[in-house]
Amino acid sequence: MSTRAVLEVIALGVEDAVAAQAGGADRLELVTDMAADGLTPPVETFAGIRAAVDIDLRVMLRLADGFAAGDVERLVRVAREMRAAGAEEFVLGFLDGDGQVDLDAVERLVEELDGCRWTFHRAIDRAADRDALRKQLDGLPGHDAYLTAGSAAGVDDGLPTLLAEAARCGEPGYEPRIMVGGGLRLEHVPQLRAAGIDAFHIGGAARPGGWEHPVAAESVREWRQVLDGR
Repeated sequence: MSTRAVLEVIALGVEDAVAAQAGGADRLELVTDMAADGLTPPVETFAGIRAAVDIDLRVMLRLADGFAAGDVERLVRVAREMRAAGAEEFVLGFLDGDGQVDLDAVERLVEELDGCRWTFHRAIDRAADRDALRKQLDGLPGHDAYLTAGSAAGVDDGLPTLLAEAARCGEPGYEPRIMVGGGLRLEHVPQLRAAGIDAFHIGGAARPGGWEHPVAAESVREWRQVLDGR
């Protein structure tokens, strides 16, 4: 528990970003359209947030609801545009119709990112075989995290999987950091921290008023204090 845990907060705009940073967030995941579980925001939104805060920003690369890559060349153009605007970190993840990782789409995008750091998001929680997916993504440049609840249903159901994967840290396919998110609650934190997990992702938990309302700095601060053991 000596390492400071990473706290990532979903931000939809500048107001969210400023509040999250004020509350102690280490990093933001930038998305739009939470009704579709988070899509790529406009480049103007990224630029506005980048100008407003100085913490790390990870930009979602996802054009439509679901986990299919869709138009990969359009995704590549979006990534290029974001990089030109100064984006250096990203979030992505694609599955085919059988629940296998869409390696062609991921590799094409990673090639465009050219060493930028990126998270493979909760598509892993919908994968037919999590272990196989991890092995297939092993060693891709810039891949440093999995955002996962351990289950498509959320952390309550996924806790055993998260603990089992944390115990395999360092094995091939298990080097990227586990960042837990998806139905995550404060009471989950002690068990996850005890297992060596040191990265946490919150969306709705940072918004006591719901998604129609902005991030509350006080909510983020409460998470920061629990993660810091205060």
